[in-house]
Amino acid sequence: MDLSLVALLLGIGMLAALATGIWVAVALFAVALAAMMVLVSAPAGPVLATTVWGASNSWDLTALPMFIWMGEILFRSRLSEDMFAGLSPWMRNLPGRLLHVNILGCGIFAAVSGSSAATTATIGRMSLPELKQRGYDERMAIGTLAGSGTLGLLIPPSIILIVYGAATEQSIARLFMAGVLPGAMLCLLFMGYVAIWALLNRDKMPAKEEVIPFIERLLATRRLFPVIGLIVGVIGSIYAGLASPTEAAAIGVMLALLLSWVSGTLSRKSFAEALMGATRTSCMIAFILAGAAFLTVAMGYTGIPRELAAWIGSLNLSPYALLIALTLFFVVLGCFLDGISVVVLTTSVILPMVEQAGLDLIWFGIYLVLVVEMSQITPPVGFNLFVLQGMTGYNIFKVARMALPFFLLMILAIVLIVAFPGLALWLPQTMLSN
Repeated sequence: MDLSLVALLLGIGMLAALATGIWVAVALFAVALAAMMVLVSAPAGPVLATTVWGASNSWDLTALPMFIWMGEILFRSRLSEDMFAGLSPWMRNLPGRLLHVNILGCGIFAAVSGSSAATTATIGRMSLPELKQRGYDERMAIGTLAGSGTLGLLIPPSIILIVYGAATEQSIARLFMAGVLPGAMLCLLFMGYVAIWALLNRDKMPAKEEVIPFIERLLATRRLFPVIGLIVGVIGSIYAGLASPTEAAAIGVMLALLLSWVSGTLSRKSFAEALMGATRTSCMIAFILAGAAFLTVAMGYTGIPRELAAWIGSLNLSPYALLIALTLFFVVLGCFLDGISVVVLTTSVILPMVEQAGLDLIWFGIYLVLVVEMSQITPPVGFNLFVLQGMTGYNIFKVARMALPFFLLMILAIVLIVAFPGLALWLPQTMLSN
């Protein structure tokens, strides 16, 4: 059978399976098993067993449940309250004032949770009622939260970067470092947009609040010290070469438990809920990874990735043209699948053409996460949109319109890392000296 027809049939089969609403992992296994049994002479059972074992038996993946557990612990602590109290006194004099707390709060929480949905929910639960009470424009309050909540995918420890690293056999420590500067750049782009918007729309901003004395601002900043210490303990130990991502994850869990205990939010109930939440999420991701690994092997047996890479190569696309095509592809795919599913579904097919184009795989991981971030605020399956819909009661498309300026800023961020790849590669290169 012609490989293009095989690829089309398998693609339709995958879409049909996903359209039924079954688990993504089950859809992956079903399509891979069908391909192996119908198109390949190799025994499907032994291939399935060895592939699932190989995908699960990875030391790099041990960091995944630990970082998820750390985020679950902090999700149940008073971290968002402390961040709001510590940041808000310093933001009052900037154009946009407390709207910046949404952005910086999401950036900080992203650095200790690794989850986009958890970042959006935790910061939004604290900031949205506060901003509404103070008379801030609701459209901007929700838009900044939707855009900034996606930082949980990029700023380390990013769960999706661990998944990408495991799927592509790239260094997770280098991927973590590569996400730092692009994440900071995205924060600055969001803050710059908010400042310009506030200067052009003074009538939509509340009256200026009383200026807080410098000493009081310094005293309020003390509430940020625990979370800053946690970030330094996790990210700093990786950068300095003192700990692997797995060891840093264990340090993060210990510090998160200590922080929760000191703040008085650690109880038997919260501990059990955090542990069960982390277990459920870790199992879901591990199941998807196993299904994606089996699908990758099945596709390898059919020869589709090899032929596709050869076809793309025959088009003689420049790296820039390839990236434009991939960006459109990932954004469309992200409208229907969550970020982790997008990564595990496409890596095996995309990587050969990426390597052929001469693109650095560490850099490509950051590019891919930025594009997946965009899909978090695109309907109909934008996870951040679902979170905000539940919090505000607004239609998901209305929330998406509020987030549109930040979607466009993410496109600008992609353009910048394409033009200046050192934004993603400089820190991993300096880390090697450690």
